[in-house]
Formats: sequence, C-alpha cells, structure tokens
Amino acid sequence: MSLKTEVIEKIAALVTAAFGLVAALAWNGAIQEIFALVFGEQSTLLAMLAYAIIVTIIAVIAVILIGRAAAKAKGEDEAAKQ
Repeated sequence: MSLKTEVIEKIAALVTAAFGLVAALAWNGAIQEIFALVFGEQSTLLAMLAYAIIVTIIAVIAVILIGRAAAKAKGEDEAAKQ
C-alpha cells in the first residue's frame, strides 16, 4: 500500500469519525430535551442516571446490531467473490 493511499484512508476515517461525533452530539441534545420534557427542567440525579443508563443501553444494542449487519455483509461479500 502506498503512502498516498494510506494517507487518504486515514483522512477518510477521520472525516467519518468527525461526522459521527456531530451526529452523536445532535442526538445527545435531542434526547436531553426529551428528558427535560419528561422529568422537568431540573437536572436531578435520578434524571441524569436514567438518561445515562438508557443511552448506554441504546448504544450497546446499536453497536451489536451494526456489528451483526457488518459481519453479514462481509460474509455475503466474500461469498460473492468465490
């Protein structure tokens, strides 16, 4: 792999990560607003813990589902090559 190709791949990975961070921050703001509507404007410890737990559960489920989809796509890709 040439240095130019490696640099392009790294830049693509960084740009992808940056867009992922922007999307995560947007979702974070939206979810916080939903919790403010449900629990009120006060940031109580209970509300913050509930928010953290629910977001963590959603993130774990999303990562598992994305990992399974990626593995399935990779398996189908390799099967098509054979």
